Amino acid sequence: MADRIDAEPAYILHTYPWKETSLIVEAFTAHHGRVSLVARGARRAHSALKAKLLAFQPLWLSWFGKGGLKTLHAAEWQGGALHLSGRALMCGFYISELILKLLPPDDPHEALYRRYEETLAELSAADPQPVLRRFELDLLSELGYAQTLDQTAAGTPVEAGGRYAYTLGVGVSPAAPDAPVYAGGSLLAMAARDFSDPRTLAEAKQLMRALINHYLGDKPLHTRQLLLDLQAL
Repeated sequence: MADRIDAEPAYILHTYPWKETSLIVEAFTAHHGRVSLVARGARRAHSALKAKLLAFQPLWLSWFGKGGLKTLHAAEWQGGALHLSGRALMCGFYISELILKLLPPDDPHEALYRRYEETLAELSAADPQPVLRRFELDLLSELGYAQTLDQTAAGTPVEAGGRYAYTLGVGVSPAAPDAPVYAGGSLLAMAARDFSDPRTLAEAKQLMRALINHYLGDKPLHTRQLLLDLQAL
C-alpha cells in the first residue's frame, strides 16, 4: 500500500466539508508536520470518525496515500482531553490558525508540536495573553523567522533604558520618527520570554501583530477579529 502511516500523534487544526459525505481534515502531527487528509464518509450520521475529529483532543491518526491529500483511515483518542472554554478556547483556535496559515505542509517540526501541546495546556490554566506572546515568538523562531531582540541590527547590545524601533527584515535599531517605539527593557524581557511587566506585554502585542501580519501576507486570520472583540489579543 502506498505510504501508510499508523498511530501518529496529532491534533486537529480544522475540518471542512468535502463532496457529499466526507471531510477534509487539516491536522498537526508530531513527526510529519501539517498534513491534509480526506475522511471519507465522516459526515454520515453513524460515522465512527465523526465524533473523534475534534479540536484540542490528543489523537492517534492513521492514513495512507501520496501527494498533497492523503486518506484518513483511523482516528483514536489518546486520553487526557483538554477542556478549553471562553477566551482560552478562542486562543486555542487562534494558535491553530497560525499553524494552519504559516506552516508549510508535510514539513516536520517536532519541537513546535511539543510547544503547541504545552501551550494548549497553559491556556487552560493561565492568563492567555502572555501564553500567546510566548507561542508567537517560538512559532516564528521555529519557522526560521527568528527575532533578535537583545541586540540591534548593528550588533550592539540593547540597553534596558534605551528606546528603539523594529524594522521588518532589518531588526532592532535606534528609535526613529514615525515608527513605533519599544523600550529596551521590554525588548530584553521579550527575548527572555518574560511578560510579567504590563508594558512589556503591551509592546509585545504591538510587535507580534506587525510581524505576524508581515509573514501572513494576504492570508487573513479569522480568529483574530473574534479575539479582538473579546479584548484578548
